[in-house]
Amino acid sequence: MAGLSTPVLVLLGLFGLVGGVGITALGPGGVLPTIGLFALTGLSSAEVAGTAIVTHVATGALATAAYTRSGQLRDPETRRSALILCATALAGTPLGVLINTVVSKRVFGLVLAVFVTLVAVLVWLRERREPAGTAAHPPMALVGGTGFAVAVASGIVGIGGPMLTVPLLIAFGVPVLESLAAAQAQSIVIAAVGTVGYLAHGAINWPLAALVGIPELAGVLLGWKIAHAVPTRGLKYALVAALLAVAPYLALHG
Repeated sequence: MAGLSTPVLVLLGLFGLVGGVGITALGPGGVLPTIGLFALTGLSSAEVAGTAIVTHVATGALATAAYTRSGQLRDPETRRSALILCATALAGTPLGVLINTVVSKRVFGLVLAVFVTLVAVLVWLRERREPAGTAAHPPMALVGGTGFAVAVASGIVGIGGPMLTVPLLIAFGVPVLESLAAAQAQSIVIAAVGTVGYLAHGAINWPLAALVGIPELAGVLLGWKIAHAVPTRGLKYALVAALLAVAPYLALHG
């Protein structure tokens, strides 16, 4: 952390805290540590991704425990989706780490920004058209394909899987809390496999990972409480707003 001023260090901690809240309350919060590390430090793109992704090992485990305690991961359908997402993450994440070494951050940022915007529109349209309280259980092939694609994207830029998995599952008709729960389990696998990959490339800054990751854990617990206190419709609209808010950053600084 040499060379970083105290205000920058404080800001990085805040990015971690707010990111943790977003992970368990909305899903997309995992991108905030990546944004903070990219904007406030001189790390390379691989170091940003590696340092950010390692923080999601602990946050994913804590969030999974929280959603198990509140009952969502005890539901058979949610548990089935979580297992499929975890299995596909084993294959998708290493591919993402490999792509990180050759893909242009600019090009990928533009593609991801378009994808995030489309997901936000999908969630918004579904909320507008579907009656409140309806639930769906997507086919295994659809969940598996989604999990693989999300794992590849997460491996490339070091984001948590919930950022993309949660809005996609909601767009498929899965309830918000169940979507959040399944995505947390997936996040453990993405983060663990991604950490091994970036560690092999020497692309993890451990002091910065601790600076961001410890407040992020506190945010995870706070976000879990928020997710159970805020009405589902409010969570969905907050999710749409969060996705649209991060899209310009991804497009301009990807």
